Amino acid sequence: MASEIRGQIQTKIYIMIASFSGPQSSGKTTLLNYLQEKNCHIAFVPEVTRLVKRKYNLPINEDGTNVTQLMIVTEHLRNVYKFADYTNAILDRCALDGLVYTQWLYNEGKVDKCVLDTANTIYDQIISKYDLIFYTSPDDVDLVDDGERSINSKFRNDIIEIFNTYLPLLSNIIVLSGSVEQRLETIKKEVESRNLASIII
Repeated sequence: MASEIRGQIQTKIYIMIASFSGPQSSGKTTLLNYLQEKNCHIAFVPEVTRLVKRKYNLPINEDGTNVTQLMIVTEHLRNVYKFADYTNAILDRCALDGLVYTQWLYNEGKVDKCVLDTANTIYDQIISKYDLIFYTSPDDVDLVDDGERSINSKFRNDIIEIFNTYLPLLSNIIVLSGSVEQRLETIKKEVESRNLASIII
């Protein structure tokens, strides 16, 4: 009996950590809101960039600073370990986003090299911990002002270019394209085919 109990205790329950990633105004919020409404068995984690702005009143997007980016990438690190042994979780953005936006700010001379190095280190440490990263393709998605996201089209295009340098390097990236319905079907298929969780759409 004791050995049987020990065997049960040592059995690890697998937990899914997935994330949405991509440039601003590419359809992430629409998909996340839909999924959250129908999937109460999954924890949905809000975007850390907006959290940093609202909680600490820090500038974001193309006005980000050293402090802004350090806060953001630290939250990405925290989110991975916060949910790793807790419950299935879907995050709004991940360490990939933190690195891409920090890279843009560094290219523009707005953050220091040590901040980019920190973003790179966190990315290297946790990128493999995401079971799936759903990259929402910006193709045919209009740039819409929601009061917080940047509507600077050049900034958005620059961000897309940086994302495109990383996407081919990652094995856990799933590109979502097409209509909302098509994207939802892809999410369901990719999650369930890997036996990670059940998704209701």
